[in-house]
Formats: sequence, structure tokens, C-alpha cells
Amino acid sequence: MGWQDCRVKSLKTQRQSYCAEEKELSKVEYLRLLAAAEKNPRLHLILQTICSTGIRISELRFFTVEAVRKSTISVRCKGKIRTILISGKLRGLLLAYAKKSGIRSGAIFVTRSGKPLNRSNIWAQMKSLCEAAKVKPSKVFPHNLRKLFARTFYRVEKDIAKLADILGHSSIDTTRIYIMTTGAEHRRKIERLGTT
Repeated sequence: MGWQDCRVKSLKTQRQSYCAEEKELSKVEYLRLLAAAEKNPRLHLILQTICSTGIRISELRFFTVEAVRKSTISVRCKGKIRTILISGKLRGLLLAYAKKSGIRSGAIFVTRSGKPLNRSNIWAQMKSLCEAAKVKPSKVFPHNLRKLFARTFYRVEKDIAKLADILGHSSIDTTRIYIMTTGAEHRRKIERLGTT
């Protein structure tokens, strides 16, 4: 309209350096969720599988009896193929569950009708654990298990490039979001610096 005195400047926002505490699932809370899920063996094992491999919930369908026997899961997602290695302990738990459930081949995590579980099935079951586990519902969703895996891996390995590969990220900037700590953790680190 030619109103030169009415221009809007864009603001530059600094990237967030820590995440909101009310959204981050801690390892202690994860263990309480596991304890609350003990009466539901399938959900109990799903939680362990996601949190010990860092997979997306949509990638559970690639956990077949055949792949687990080889301890190597090939995931085809978003036009990429990546290999997920599973620990001997997880392999044993998955094969024992499959055997007990009468699953001899194909996907391990299936509905009663034999179809792979979907995100909404698992999300609702996880939310049902909140009260018993004494964990805020805002922290309980499948993707938070993936983020807990990422933070745990990074704390041990300090290798963001390797973590990006494991998570299937094409950009390390995406991986950085996963390893952000809470403001409280950030504050503890600043206090430990003791520069004043």
C-alpha cells in the first residue's frame, strides 16, 4: 500500500538451549512406567524396545521374529534404510515373548487380529500407566522414550554424529533437539562451573 512508516521488522530468536522440565521424561520416571506396565507384558516390552533402541513408534513393525533372531533390524522409513542392532538381553526378551504369545514369524507386536500395533493403540496404553507410575501425562508418549534413549546415549558416548545415524536423522540440528537437557540440569551445570 506504500505506507513506508508501517514496516514490520522480523525478530531473530535465539535457539532454545534447554527443554521444558514438564515435558522431559527422566530415567526414574521411565522405570516407574515400566513397573506399572508389568501386568501388561506386551506394553512392558514395547517400552523397553523403544527406549533401548531409540526407534520411532512406526518402526516397531520391523521387529519381526526373523529379524530379532539375527539381532539386526532393517528399517525402511522416509526413503532410507538403516540397520538397528539390538542387545542380547533385548533379543532374549523379544524371542521369549514371541514364543509365549505363539508368534512364530512376522511382526512381534500385533493386535489380537494379527495386525501390527499402531501409534494410537500404544499411546492410549501408555497414558493409562500415568496414575499408577506417578508420572505426569504430559511426559508420557512414545516419542519421549526415543528422546530418553538419545539423551542417555549422548551422555555416555558424546558422539552426536553417531547418534544422528542411529536415530535416522539427516541433520545433526534435529539430533540436537533430542539431547537438550532441562533448565534445572542446565542450571546445575552452570553452578558447577563456579566462575563467580
